[in-house]
Amino acid sequence: MWMNFGTHRFAVTLEDSPTARAFMALLPATLEMPDLNGNEKHARLARQLPTAAVRPGTIRAGDLMLYGSDTLVVFYETFESSYSYTRIGRIRESSGLASALGPGSQRITFTVP
Repeated sequence: MWMNFGTHRFAVTLEDSPTARAFMALLPATLEMPDLNGNEKHARLARQLPTAAVRPGTIRAGDLMLYGSDTLVVFYETFESSYSYTRIGRIRESSGLASALGPGSQRITFTVP
């Protein structure tokens, strides 16, 4: 899967899970993703997805997660968290992700090859 915004393109490796398959069924999708806490972009999805939430402890830059059953989150910083998420996938090369996303909202398109 690809994550595109502005002139940037990042490859995403998806989990082999019902959540990832349900997300893929929504693609292509363009989402307005505002910033939250200086470490993530998030957006509400058009429908709820299946969940298998766990507390990962450490969130890593490049994690693509589902919060609750309908909020997509792209993390661009690594930090500790007590929140629960369902993993959808991971951005393969996350170096430069934080500077590419920048502050504020970002319009991000997710596509399949």
